[in-house]
Amino acid sequence: MGANNQTWVREFILLSLSSDWDTQVTLFVLFSVTYLLTMLGNVLIVLLIRLDSRLHTPMYFFLTNLSLVDVSYATSIVPQMLVHFLVEHKGIPYVSCAAQLFFSLSLGGIEFVLLAVMAYDRYVAVCKPLRYSVIMHGGLCARLAITSWVSGSVNSLVQTTITFQLPMCTNKYIDHISCELLAVVRLACVDTSSNEVAIMVSSIVLLMTPFCLVLLSYIRIVSIILKIQSTEGRKKAFRTCASHLTVVVLCYGMTIFTYIQPNPSPSVLQEKLISVFYAILMPVLNPMIYSLRNKEVKGAWQKLLGQLSGLMSKLAT
Repeated sequence: MGANNQTWVREFILLSLSSDWDTQVTLFVLFSVTYLLTMLGNVLIVLLIRLDSRLHTPMYFFLTNLSLVDVSYATSIVPQMLVHFLVEHKGIPYVSCAAQLFFSLSLGGIEFVLLAVMAYDRYVAVCKPLRYSVIMHGGLCARLAITSWVSGSVNSLVQTTITFQLPMCTNKYIDHISCELLAVVRLACVDTSSNEVAIMVSSIVLLMTPFCLVLLSYIRIVSIILKIQSTEGRKKAFRTCASHLTVVVLCYGMTIFTYIQPNPSPSVLQEKLISVFYAILMPVLNPMIYSLRNKEVKGAWQKLLGQLSGLMSKLAT
């Protein structure tokens, strides 16, 4: 009975990024602006895709999913973090912590799988352009999107369930910006080496499997592009993949760079910075990358702004 009593922790305390008040206020302002830009940018991208029939293609269907994931991932972490910047007591209830871990972990996994799916879409577009509409039909796109959401969610459900079955005893201080998986596991008052190995294996599978698929897709894409005779043809083929490739390099690059360091595992500071990168920077960068580097999206923006300008002129007269 005593052991059972020890496993129940009513709330956890998040130590966040800094204990200095001025630093916290500065971070609150900076992250608030970034979060608002994230919401605005991704919502506008989704609306634009819905409103412009020229963007009703597999690539933009997957981009819609990516924008929804980015908004959801940022929302699972950032609002809680912003509140904690302004309050002295940085507590998060046990159930809320479990929910935050589940959603952030599942959405992170979904994004990695989605990027692999989008790489396959770009492979078909470049390597099999005449059969693109036949291969990437609506049914396949829906199944690939569902696979992304289900695989990330199932992995997260398993990891979250195992983690919150560990006895926490009286440990309640999480040295992180959110209820991150390894940070919560470290609170357990039992040997967690097997759990950490399982987490690492699961993370590698969920990260490296999509990464290998992305790599294979781009090896084939590059080999096809190099065979194109004209310079303009090569540039056009590369522009087809440029936005997605930029996002892939940013998304996978940070994690791979961190885990190939000489140290056996990232430091707590590195883990916090990685979380800030994925929760704050990536969600705001994705819509900017796809807007600035994509001719179709820029064209759709110009058309929409032109329509709005014409509507405003009519209302003014």
